[in-house]
Amino acid sequence: MRQLKIITILLLAVSFCKAQEGQHPSPEEHLKRSQEMLQKELQMNADQQKKVEEAYKEFITAAEKLHKENPPPPPPPMDPKVKEALDKLAQQRDAKIKMTLTEEQYKKYLEVEKKMRPPHPGGMRKDQSPL
Repeated sequence: MRQLKIITILLLAVSFCKAQEGQHPSPEEHLKRSQEMLQKELQMNADQQKKVEEAYKEFITAAEKLHKENPPPPPPPMDPKVKEALDKLAQQRDAKIKMTLTEEQYKKYLEVEKKMRPPHPGGMRKDQSPL
């Protein structure tokens, strides 16, 4: 039971981190937020504000280009011991569910369960084709 709690916490942490990756602000949002923070803290005059905004525009544009040209590396593979434990837990879960559902419901369950799995590193689940 303790293992299940630890694995659940780890899975939640991973899914939270993955959700955070998709929340990258647009260059315009980044510029606006930066300008607001700087103006609030520095109380710049109009000329200073314009020059600082130009510097940030150049920086954000160049940084966005670098991010697009250099995607983040894929995450390392899962520890085989953890994968084995997760597979065992999934088998136990599926065995209990199989006893509850009819044969046809269970077949549908297996299809739905595959769709509910988190994406495989590289952006695709194992059951998906590239296009």
